[in-house]
Amino acid sequence: MAMLNTVLGDIDALDRLSSRGGIANRIDPRAMLIATALFVLAVVSYPKYEIENLLPFFVYPIIMISLGAVPFGVVARYLLIASPFAVMVGIFNPLLDTREMIVVGSISISSGWISFISILLRFSLSVSGALVLLACTGYVRTCAGLAGLGAPRLLVTQFLLLYRFVFILADEAYRMARAHSLRSRGARNPGVSVFASLAGHLLIRAYDRGLRLHQAMLARGFDGTLRTNRELRWKPVDTLFVVVCASFFAALRFGNVSRTLGELVMETQR
Repeated sequence: MAMLNTVLGDIDALDRLSSRGGIANRIDPRAMLIATALFVLAVVSYPKYEIENLLPFFVYPIIMISLGAVPFGVVARYLLIASPFAVMVGIFNPLLDTREMIVVGSISISSGWISFISILLRFSLSVSGALVLLACTGYVRTCAGLAGLGAPRLLVTQFLLLYRFVFILADEAYRMARAHSLRSRGARNPGVSVFASLAGHLLIRAYDRGLRLHQAMLARGFDGTLRTNRELRWKPVDTLFVVVCASFFAALRFGNVSRTLGELVMETQR
């Protein structure tokens, strides 16, 4: 349970970064959502053996981290936590795809290793884009941005309530686990029946808490419409942000920037 509380605390800390007052924190969440969607779409559109053209895309999260006053270590830590999922997806590629693709001196690199590295790069870029979105915009404003872009109201409300309710549910689970530990005199390795009993009681408590929360929301006039403290206002700078990001992603996707930069470096060294 201590690990669960640590993970939830990290999620809440990431959401609180949006109030640091950076330049990126003042961008309309709808503009941030559009830019993030275009960024992820451009990254995942590359073929599975692409590596060099993916590297320039790291410029976007680096710039946004700087503009949002987000610590680089926070994003790196979350990437490290999520990296095992990407590793498990592509770890068998070198074993299944052994066709020789690149030869560097006496070292032969198979296409399986190339596709594995490409998966890691695309995963890092996509997760970095999502982390930057949450750190610069915040979860609540992100949900408001989704509603502003025409996402189904019920879906947006479910996202927002899920984020709020998961902390309450974790607190209930922690108190139940602590009560069981005190009553069992700190016995370790409880059986499956104990976990099943705790899960059943947690389900009942969660259902009861959900009913009480719903009644409290109705008593306060909730009509299913998401409302935030900050009203969404699309400004000219938001349009400029979307246009610049879209142009930058298009230039990276349809122009061989890495090769062009390499040729310029070679020309300057001659």
